Amino acid sequence: MSTTTAPDSARDTPRGRPAIGGWIHLPVIWFALLSAPLWMGYVGGYDALASRILVFGLAAMGLNLLLGFTGVMSFGHAAYFGLGAYGAGFVLRYWVHSTPLAILCGILLGTLAGIVFGALMMRRTGIYFAMLTIAFSQICYYFAYSWNSVTGGYDGLRGFERAPLHFGPWVVNIQTNGLLFYYFVLAVFAICTALMGLLLRSPLGRTMVAIRENPQRARFLGIPVEQHVWIAFIISTFFTAIAGALYALLNNFADPTALYWVISGNIVIMAVLGGMLNFWGPLVGAAVFVWLEDYISSMTVNWMSFIGLIFVVVVLFFPRGLLGFMRRRSS
Repeated sequence: MSTTTAPDSARDTPRGRPAIGGWIHLPVIWFALLSAPLWMGYVGGYDALASRILVFGLAAMGLNLLLGFTGVMSFGHAAYFGLGAYGAGFVLRYWVHSTPLAILCGILLGTLAGIVFGALMMRRTGIYFAMLTIAFSQICYYFAYSWNSVTGGYDGLRGFERAPLHFGPWVVNIQTNGLLFYYFVLAVFAICTALMGLLLRSPLGRTMVAIRENPQRARFLGIPVEQHVWIAFIISTFFTAIAGALYALLNNFADPTALYWVISGNIVIMAVLGGMLNFWGPLVGAAVFVWLEDYISSMTVNWMSFIGLIFVVVVLFFPRGLLGFMRRRSS
């Protein structure tokens, strides 16, 4: 499996160790996330926008396990994001009014697709692997677009809404309370990032980084590179499917555009914008991207031109991404 090797200038940690983030940065990041509803209004934000940042931040961090830490490019993660959304929507629309069960089914649908598609792609290399990811994503988009009786077709899957959470006699009303839903999303996000951190500090995580650094040397050491790339791909789609399920709950809606290649491109941009070789970089990239999308699109329909210009500037002048640049300036 051909991988993309990171230049030495872009590495934030010693060779072979995942850049998960120092203890100094963790309190700042979590304080900002926990207090977001208090200060988002001062920068033109709101609860739903904060939830959207977390959702796409999780999707970008899921992709980054494959792109930044394993060194394999995927342009088709919208497939697993969208399938996660549809899986959650199907449960709420056709089966049972349960938020946890909806998320679980969204995860299962997206991850199952990742297992199958990954098995078909694992022996392809370089650009062929990347192109196949787009192809499978577009296949999923076509079925969602044309299967009107189940998915709603072009109009999307409607007629469902997220359900309150029940903990014995206590009920958490995330159905209509946007603030409570934000903290629910934040709780899921926290669990996912903890799992990612444990993964990257495990032997599997270090093997993923070894494959990124030098796949030929990893193969000479007896590491089955293709199988490990497949495992990394499945894990990446698992977290992206969780983000997709949360996206459906956020909007009470799922439509084919969640499966479209544009979403895949946006997720890649978020990862690169924030710094794909840094654990928290994709979250920073998602925050910048989503906030700019919301703010600039309210003023002009050509908002993508401005984001594209910002992306070009970051790639040219800040190769470590925004978070990598900030960390370098503070060190």
